[in-house]
Amino acid sequence: MTVAIEISVTQARKELAEIIDRARVEHEPVFLVRHGHRIAAVLDVVDYERLVGLAEDMSDILAAREARDEMRETGVTPIPWDDVKADLGLV
Repeated sequence: MTVAIEISVTQARKELAEIIDRARVEHEPVFLVRHGHRIAAVLDVVDYERLVGLAEDMSDILAAREARDEMRETGVTPIPWDDVKADLGLV
């Protein structure tokens, strides 16, 4: 595991291009620090998009799990996908 890179906001203002290049090349976030606290992160856009995609996938998985749990608790029977498509005029 790599050590997290932390740079003060003041230093980041002076070295922004280098910080961006470092995040892009090393594929590790560079954390911006103010008063000893992380306040932002610079990361490669591909890494960011991957994280967002993974978060969306996880959100979908959790929502499906909650729906299954609710159906189990209430005894509701799922509607077959073919029926849904027919109701929407997709067949």
